[in-house]
Amino acid sequence: MNTFSHTLFISLLMCIQVMNTFAQKPASQEIPDSATIGEPAAQPFHPLRFAGRKLVSSVTLPDSADIIKNQKKNIWRAGAEVIGFNIGLNAFDRYVLNGRYAQISWNTIKNNFSHGFEWDNDHLNTNMFAHPYNGSLYFNAGRSNGFNFWQSELFAIGGSAMWEMCMEREYPSTNDIIATPIGGAAIGEVLYRTSDMITDDRTSGGERFGRELAAFVINPTRGLTRILTGDAWKRRSTSGRRFGIPPVSMNVSLGGRYLALWDNDEGTQAGAVAEIEIEYGDRYAEQTRTPYDWFSFYMELQAVKTQPLLSRVEIIGRLFSKEVINRKKLNVSVGMYQHFDFFDSDTIKWNANPNRLSPCVVPYKLGTPASFGAGTMFRYQPAKSMVFNGFIHANAVILGGILTDFYRDYHRNYNWGSGFSIKAGLDCVFFDNKLLLSLRNQFYQLYTWKGYDQKFDWSLTPHGTPVNVQGDKSHSTFNHFEAELSYKIGKRMYLAAEFGTFIRNTRYEIWLDYNYYPRIESKQINAELTLKYVI
Repeated sequence: MNTFSHTLFISLLMCIQVMNTFAQKPASQEIPDSATIGEPAAQPFHPLRFAGRKLVSSVTLPDSADIIKNQKKNIWRAGAEVIGFNIGLNAFDRYVLNGRYAQISWNTIKNNFSHGFEWDNDHLNTNMFAHPYNGSLYFNAGRSNGFNFWQSELFAIGGSAMWEMCMEREYPSTNDIIATPIGGAAIGEVLYRTSDMITDDRTSGGERFGRELAAFVINPTRGLTRILTGDAWKRRSTSGRRFGIPPVSMNVSLGGRYLALWDNDEGTQAGAVAEIEIEYGDRYAEQTRTPYDWFSFYMELQAVKTQPLLSRVEIIGRLFSKEVINRKKLNVSVGMYQHFDFFDSDTIKWNANPNRLSPCVVPYKLGTPASFGAGTMFRYQPAKSMVFNGFIHANAVILGGILTDFYRDYHRNYNWGSGFSIKAGLDCVFFDNKLLLSLRNQFYQLYTWKGYDQKFDWSLTPHGTPVNVQGDKSHSTFNHFEAELSYKIGKRMYLAAEFGTFIRNTRYEIWLDYNYYPRIESKQINAELTLKYVI
């Protein structure tokens, strides 16, 4: 997991440097010859819609020659990249890591097909982030070889199925076959569009090398494809970008954070935190059916004792939408969106007097790699120096995982489940961007419907461990609220103060000694003081 988070962090730092180049050197305007070739070209951008947003670069529409070039499909190369990645990863796991799970044979493949799928017991960060990241590599094998978003999802499904059925001696995983391709599409399209902004086939020398390297680190599959096709060094009269440069805003924050348990022995931790936020595209496009022509991305890393390095990743990607109100002071858009959420924490303070009905020493863990729903976004500008941007989303969670207080096996301390989530937020801009106020609330309800017999003797199973367990039968809620106030102290610099709460509440449908249907709640508060740099 640390390898993935370090890689992504380095990738985004390289992306930030390239974005700074865009901000200092505006690109020339490129107008496509055709409005629609395969995927719709970008819609014209109305300046009022970006009030309150500082754009990284001037908007550049894609050249029609680049659109046509990037839509040339090569199914053989895409398939070879998926298969080659799986074979290479298995070889690394088998011969370098000496992992028993990678010691495959025709018999293990036969056993996988005859046994079928079951829930696995890997770490939450492995199942909820690392596996979807692998799915993004499969996805981008299709995306980088001319296939659109929906077609590329088939490569993610195929790559995941090949790995589960053929490349491990462990039985295929129910959660992986869902999380890897669906979460992989969310991460994959974000990485594909980000790398598309970085490459520029008109450049040469050191700038070209730097751009290609940054694009490769951010999107390895696309970088490999560009090397195989020679696009990594060919010079052209056009940029080669599939999407041009859409309206993109980005900011990076660095500072300190304070964590504390709330109503549970008041344990505390403090350390450093870094945050990266990206908004890509026009959230108020009049009408669009192109997935992820608007998305938001948020990643949080921390250096806090006992806490995970990667603590939070959130993606919201628009699948299609229609603007229902378009006025000078008001824009309202409704549509369907894909969501990817990952929240991770670890022990703040050990419980010196553990009780079976006390909250787990870890405050919360949550992942929803497969989630879709309807949403609305609105912009209201009552005055020239004041703007309000808000959103409301209601989503179905096809697959999620949430911390449990009881089930423990191997690396697993969470339940699998399905349910729903509701998200709402409001961004307020005052005094021509001098003062910013951001409010967010995210509510999740997950149901684990298949429990297990807690008195069952697992030593009777083939490996002496729990088999195919969804988790403790229960229904859980997780609510995250945060408020951030930012004040402009320089041309691109803000001083930001943030306060947040994380509350998990689980009602178990299990028998524990004298207490039937126990209910356990854990709470954590978070306070941050950071410097925010707007790219």
